[in-house]
Amino acid sequence: MNWMVGANILVMLVMFWGLFQLQQKQWKLGQRVLLALVLGVGYGGVLQLLYGVDSAVMVHSIEYFNIAGQGYVQLLKMIIMPLVMVSIINAIMKLKDGQSLGQISALTIGWLLFTVAIAAVIGLVVAQAFGLSAEGLVEGSREAARAAALESRQGAAESISIASTILELIPSNPFLDMTGARDTSIISVVIFSAFIGLAGLGLFQQQPQLAEKFASFMEVAYAIVMKMVNMVLQLTPYGVLALMTKVLAASNFSDILNLFGFVAASYTAILLMFVVHLVLITLAGGHPLRYLKKVWPVLTFAFTSRSSAATIPLTVQAQTRQLGIPDGIANFAATFGATIGQNGCAGLYPAMLVVMIAPTVGIEVMDPLFIASVLLTIVIGSFGVAGVGGGATFAALIVLSALDLPVALVGLLISIEPLIDMGRTALNVNGAITSGFLTSRMLGQTDMSLLAQEKPLELEHS
Repeated sequence: MNWMVGANILVMLVMFWGLFQLQQKQWKLGQRVLLALVLGVGYGGVLQLLYGVDSAVMVHSIEYFNIAGQGYVQLLKMIIMPLVMVSIINAIMKLKDGQSLGQISALTIGWLLFTVAIAAVIGLVVAQAFGLSAEGLVEGSREAARAAALESRQGAAESISIASTILELIPSNPFLDMTGARDTSIISVVIFSAFIGLAGLGLFQQQPQLAEKFASFMEVAYAIVMKMVNMVLQLTPYGVLALMTKVLAASNFSDILNLFGFVAASYTAILLMFVVHLVLITLAGGHPLRYLKKVWPVLTFAFTSRSSAATIPLTVQAQTRQLGIPDGIANFAATFGATIGQNGCAGLYPAMLVVMIAPTVGIEVMDPLFIASVLLTIVIGSFGVAGVGGGATFAALIVLSALDLPVALVGLLISIEPLIDMGRTALNVNGAITSGFLTSRMLGQTDMSLLAQEKPLELEHS
């Protein structure tokens, strides 16, 4: 380690110390997360100006920043499976009947699919309004290699079907899924946990005393897991600072300028879809500004981490502690929303690419029949994303392959993918929270007194 790398690490440690002092002074979590975001943007920008994207000093510094940034993400991933499992079992045990479980699942998935369809419409309209086109894009060596690799994966995308996706969701080895070994592991654990919860409900009718003991055990397990969650979530400002520093330090600003039109159109579409979410929340009885204030730390982490799955613990906490949503609905919304009907990755992004590519092969984008086929393909394809890795990239491959459109453009956008993916991930997470809120309100299970409170997300100290 040379002295410049050491100096960069020392600056990061000083900022960590400053955030810790603010925590000791009782600064709210949302305030510290916002400050961490600003510090990360500033520090990352300074590092890039000093060293450049590909310098050895930058590469080695980021390796050490990853201890805090990726380390925090990995801690969150560590608690996802235990949190999902005990929360769903505990929630089902309190339902006292299986019919409510069916209503929660149907409404949650229904809202996710409804909003992903709206996102697709917004993507189509915005891309058309900005005049985006695949013609004239410069193809560099990295992009050409990525395009070739994606074309080789096109066969895998074409083989995706609803039937095969549903089959992949059914757990054959739940213990393997608890390790997160498969792309469908989270949903599979949800299904397995639901079976345990329903079995526990059945036990109440046959052996009520034994069922009560099991319910008490799950209450204890839930309390312990939530304590673990709170311990990890206290590290959010430090993780956000390290992650945001890495993003800015490693971004190639010249690539962003070359494709500025697509970046601007993408964030315009993302903001419009956020407005749609807020309108739906307002119509369901929520206060939009109060809602944003409460979910801000969650969206900030989703933005910096680019991982809907890693954000699940925060997504659940925001729903249950700030929006008055019951544990069962919150967990179903968070887990389903991380894999099915992603508004940003499976809705906006594929739709925008369709608008850019379709004219190059002689298709009239605004043809009503073509638009209908695009919307149907995107809604169905959003299920397919749950069965494969790659997020937005594979969602785009599924849609483009189904519409018989070339996929090379996906590779050409590689240089700006991280920047856009940050906004898409935040939108995915907000879509999940929105589906949970709407489901809770429709079932009349929202704690209105908690929803009305003004204070933002704040966690107990551990």
